[in-house]
Amino acid sequence: MSESQPPDPALPEVRKGQWTGMESRDVFRERFRARFFDPAFRAEDEAITRLEELAWQAYMDGRKAPVTRKAGPEFKDPDYDLSVEWYEARHRLIAAQERWALPTTRSRVLVIVGAPRNDGTCPGEMSKTFRLARIAQQTLQSDGMEVDLLDLSRLTSDYDRHIHPCKACVSTAMPLCHWPCSCYPNHATNQVNDWMNEIYERWVSAHGVILFTPTHWYTVASPLKLMIDRLVCADGGNPDPTATGGKDPAKAKALELEGWPYPKHLAGRVYGVVVHGDVAGIEGTRRMLCDWLDWMGLIDAGVTSRLDRHIGYYEPYATSHDALDRDEAVQDEVRNVARAVTEAVGELRAGRLSAPGRTLKKPRPK
Repeated sequence: MSESQPPDPALPEVRKGQWTGMESRDVFRERFRARFFDPAFRAEDEAITRLEELAWQAYMDGRKAPVTRKAGPEFKDPDYDLSVEWYEARHRLIAAQERWALPTTRSRVLVIVGAPRNDGTCPGEMSKTFRLARIAQQTLQSDGMEVDLLDLSRLTSDYDRHIHPCKACVSTAMPLCHWPCSCYPNHATNQVNDWMNEIYERWVSAHGVILFTPTHWYTVASPLKLMIDRLVCADGGNPDPTATGGKDPAKAKALELEGWPYPKHLAGRVYGVVVHGDVAGIEGTRRMLCDWLDWMGLIDAGVTSRLDRHIGYYEPYATSHDALDRDEAVQDEVRNVARAVTEAVGELRAGRLSAPGRTLKKPRPK
């Protein structure tokens, strides 16, 4: 909506007033230079000053997507200037979905390690979650599955790797939430090196998914929650940003109120869940994850595929790996999760997997 156009009284008001405005030059300088705190950078202070000025101009000009291309005839507005990075990510997802649907494509399971701990960062020791995921990986591979192991702990150990937080575009209007997410990268605010475009492609490529997480404060670990929130665009997201003029909330509200189909872009895949903890919270965490995946249109692989267990119940943290070594039953239960997912993927691809009610029309599509 242009500034010259009055608001449409038939549409909801776009509420304003929370944002405090652009950062001052001094605050920007302090934050920009914080990454060059190491004295080794002092020899390049003049170069850093020049880079700071370029970054300041990009921030002031709002150059979120500095490299664009015309959208082209596949979009509602062919002349819209689309981010090249977003356009390329979208086409990778389209290609992945096409491969996923081919009968000749090898069955693939995405195994996700949701813990933040690994031995390449402060804890200095691998996580039990990773060990459980490796058990599942080995079982799946022995059953002929192609396995993609996604270790989210790399957020804590890799250089400048991020899953930036969801900005909740969907809460303004569903069509404002683009598939894949167009909030990142935002070069104007240095919100870059976001991992999610790669992760979206890995989800789309999978016929089955198994989530592994420890219980942190009665819920999932933070790397997994970041990924979960950023997958909201897979549940009802808009594959055409030109239809909302990019991030125009008024256009998005109008489009949703015209009637939005809330497409489930990952529906029809199989899932399993493994939650472990040492004191409390495992049941609620497992239920939350299963409810989320059900809502997204994924299909559970049966009761054996949904596991929550204590490992080293009320025992010291220092001996928790030893407790896992002793708990051969939980190791076998994780193998059964993998076997159940293998069976379900086979039935899914053969057209035999039953998911009663899946084809029923929902009276509440949201």
